[in-house]
Amino acid sequence: MDRIQHKFVKVGDALNLHVAEIGSGENAVVFLHGFPEIWYSWRHQMIALADAGFRAIAFDYRGYGLSDPPPQLEKASWSDILNDLLHIVQALHLPKVFLVGKDFGARPAHLFSVLHPERVLGVVTLGVPFVPPGPSLFHKVLPEGFYIFRWKEPGRVEADFGRFDIKTVVRNIYILFSRSEIPIANEKQEIMDLVEPDTPLPLWFTEEDLATYGALYEKSGFKNALQVPYRSFDKVFNLQDSVVRVPALFILGEKDYFLKFPGIEDLTKGEKAREHVPNLEVTFIPEGTHFVQEQFPEQVNRLILDFLTKHT
Repeated sequence: MDRIQHKFVKVGDALNLHVAEIGSGENAVVFLHGFPEIWYSWRHQMIALADAGFRAIAFDYRGYGLSDPPPQLEKASWSDILNDLLHIVQALHLPKVFLVGKDFGARPAHLFSVLHPERVLGVVTLGVPFVPPGPSLFHKVLPEGFYIFRWKEPGRVEADFGRFDIKTVVRNIYILFSRSEIPIANEKQEIMDLVEPDTPLPLWFTEEDLATYGALYEKSGFKNALQVPYRSFDKVFNLQDSVVRVPALFILGEKDYFLKFPGIEDLTKGEKAREHVPNLEVTFIPEGTHFVQEQFPEQVNRLILDFLTKHT
């Protein structure tokens, strides 16, 4: 971990984004994290790619980890990630990059490749396939206790999380998202109540890892994480073209709870998955959960490296 270097890239007049970087290869890979993740969630992949001759870069989104918060939280949106990604690519003088996105980081990875195809060599996503832009239909099929509905509700999630220290909140979410069932609370429960206090961490997630995540979220808190992605999910991107034409690889754990979201299986298996991503490869990891890159790093590293090598 000591080999990974850290810097800040300034966006505009006052906003500083934290960037982690390792390697000096000619071909660069930029990683986009999910929630409750942070740049650190890519530690295994960054080191492996650097050792294979690539330049690996990960950054904390606005209001996450060591990056500055957005100047107006209520206006923060997915567009910020796209704009910040472009700014970082330009600031680091990277003419073309590979993008690797996990969880909600898959969405800006895909959208950036649609908006700036001349800058993208290929896209790898984990956990979340390409979902065509448009309003969510989850409210028609999922109950009120669905975690995203609860986390979109102002005040409720703040009260739920506020009963615990930040490290415990991260712990509980990692445990919840490592399961194969969608987190859904009943009417008299909150989402944090779905995890018993004595539930052990996943075997692949250490107390040291938890302490690192906890320290980063101690600085940033969860305000921006609730705004982006959860409270800006319904933002509609008016794209003239919503086809991802660059080479793409999708990696999914077969025990990932996201596979049970309505309509997601159709977007991961069969021909429908390639309607919007024609140059798509799909790989399933049998025992993989939502955190497959931390759970099975060597397997994920090999899949990513094979893809990068093929398209370099």
